[in-house]
Amino acid sequence: MPVVTIGIDIAKSVFQVHGVDASGRAALRRRLGRSQLLVFFARLSPCLIGIEACSSAHHWARELVRFGHEVRLIPPQYVKPYVKRNKSDAADAEAICEAVARPNMRFVPIKTREQQSVLALHRARALLVRQRTASINAVRGLLSEFGLVAAKGSSRVLELRRRMEEMETYLLPEEAREAIRRLLDHIDAIHDQIEAVERRILDWHQSSEESQRLASAPGVGPMTATAIMATVGDGRQFQSARHFAAWLGLTPRIQPSGGKERIGRISKGGDRYLRTLLIHGARAVVGTMFRKNVKPRPWLAALVGRRPANIAATAVAHKTGRALWAMLTRAETYRRPASAAMA
Repeated sequence: MPVVTIGIDIAKSVFQVHGVDASGRAALRRRLGRSQLLVFFARLSPCLIGIEACSSAHHWARELVRFGHEVRLIPPQYVKPYVKRNKSDAADAEAICEAVARPNMRFVPIKTREQQSVLALHRARALLVRQRTASINAVRGLLSEFGLVAAKGSSRVLELRRRMEEMETYLLPEEAREAIRRLLDHIDAIHDQIEAVERRILDWHQSSEESQRLASAPGVGPMTATAIMATVGDGRQFQSARHFAAWLGLTPRIQPSGGKERIGRISKGGDRYLRTLLIHGARAVVGTMFRKNVKPRPWLAALVGRRPANIAATAVAHKTGRALWAMLTRAETYRRPASAAMA
C-alpha cells in the first residue's frame, strides 16, 4: 500500500524518515542525507508530512510544499509523549509520524521567507543589545575597581567616559585606561550596529500596512508590531484572544481542585521575546499614571490603585495581547474603549 503519512526527524546533515500506510502500518524507514531529501520527496506521491517546529523546519516545509505534499509543523513538546522508550532519530521520526495524524494536535503555521527575514533582524538586534549590556557591565565593574562608580543605565556611559578621562594617572594607570577605552569603543560600535538594524526594521514597518495598524494600540511601537507580524502572521491559528494570550505566557496558571480554582502567577510559556516587548510597552502605559501632564484613564487608575505597578503592567500586557489578536484577525485599527472615548 502507498505511504500516506510521513514523519521526518530533521538535522543538519542526516534526516530520518518514517512512513505509514492507510492502515497505520510502517511502510517506510529510511535514513537520508541532506542532498538526498528533496530528490526522494520529489519522486514520492503527495502525502501528509510532519516535522518538528525547530531550526530550519520552516525552510524544509516550504521546499516540500512545492512538490504537492501537505506539511505540518508540530511543537517539539507535543511530540515527546509519542516517543517510545529510548530516544533515537528513528524513534523521533516514528513519534512525529504518529503525532501528526492526531485529530486534536496543534500545529505551527509555516513562516514565509519575509517573516523569517524580519525575525532575523529582531534576533540580531536582541543579540547586539545583550552584547552592549554585557560590555557596559564590564566597564562599570572595571572602573569600580578604581573607585569610579555611576548610576545604572546605558545613558551613563558618556558620564563614565568623561570622568575616566578626568582621573589622574596615579588613580587610574594607563594600562587600565587603555583596556577600558577599547571596551568603550566596542560599545559605540555596537550602538551604531543596533541603530542600523532598528532603521531597517522601521523601514519594513513603514512599508507594511498590517504592522502600522498594530502600532496604533497603546504600548505597541514599531518593534513590537513588526515582531508580532513576523512571528504570528494573521493570527488565525489561535481560536480566540485568550488562546493567543496563553501562547504568549501572559495568562495565570489555574489549579482547580476540589471544586475550587487557585489562580497563580503567569505561565511564562510561549514566545519570551514577544512577551518581553509587550510587558515593556505596558510599563510605559502604566508609567503615564505618574505623570502630571497626562490625563489618567479611569480603568488604569483603578488597576494601579489596587495592584503593584509590575502586576498592573502584566495585566495591561495581557489586555494588549488580546486586543492585538482581534486587530489581526479582523484587520482593524485599535478602537479605544467607549468609557475612555467619552472621558
